[in-house]
Amino acid sequence: MTDDRTATSDDVSLIGELAEPTRRAVYEFVAAGDDWVSRDGVAAAVGLGRAAVARHLDRLVDVGLLDQRSKRLTDRTGPGAGRPSKQYRRSSREVGASLPARDYELAGELLARAVDDVTRSGKNLQTALDDEARALGTQLAGEMRGADGGEFARTADGTGRVRKMLAVLSDHGYEPVQVGEDEIQLRNCPFHRLARAHPELVCGLNDALLESAVDGYGNTGYRARFEPEAGLCCVRLRRQSSSGRSTGR
Repeated sequence: MTDDRTATSDDVSLIGELAEPTRRAVYEFVAAGDDWVSRDGVAAAVGLGRAAVARHLDRLVDVGLLDQRSKRLTDRTGPGAGRPSKQYRRSSREVGASLPARDYELAGELLARAVDDVTRSGKNLQTALDDEARALGTQLAGEMRGADGGEFARTADGTGRVRKMLAVLSDHGYEPVQVGEDEIQLRNCPFHRLARAHPELVCGLNDALLESAVDGYGNTGYRARFEPEAGLCCVRLRRQSSSGRSTGR
């Protein structure tokens, strides 16, 4: 799964760094250029003193919005050549935020991978889409295993593993909420606009993705169920009974 998928807390914090007007002006000037720019160049452009500009530039570097390098501005070397000058340019980091969280990039990646698979293998498109959705679900299960530190042993009541599963689903924008003892609702669809326009296609992919993720992680006592309901994700998680069947409707 990608790191740029939803309005994560890190994304929101980074955008918050640009809420201060002077810092935003500094960032916008550097980001608009095609090359490295010096502190003096930024100071002249935004009409601030060099020291004030330096503080904003250093902060933008610290949070990953700008890259920094040190380079002498002349070809002279040795004594008298002067100290290298710090220069800045926009970093390659991408930041996106939407509320509620959406992940259209992930949907696009899934569709592109499926088309590549069809081109390579001649596979039926629907089969390729389902395969790619399940592959992404397997990656999501891997994130869940990483979140629990690789501890596959189930706790006595399974709550620890459920908590880690829900944390990862939350990171991906699903907004999971426990409803009673046996049901977890996913109150946000990361693919909302696409699902409204193409419900059969997108909801089918989402169902395959979440089923693969939950089953792949395992030992939570829950299974993904396709139960579309207005205002919610089309999938919800239901606790399995001792017979292996999901409880509820």
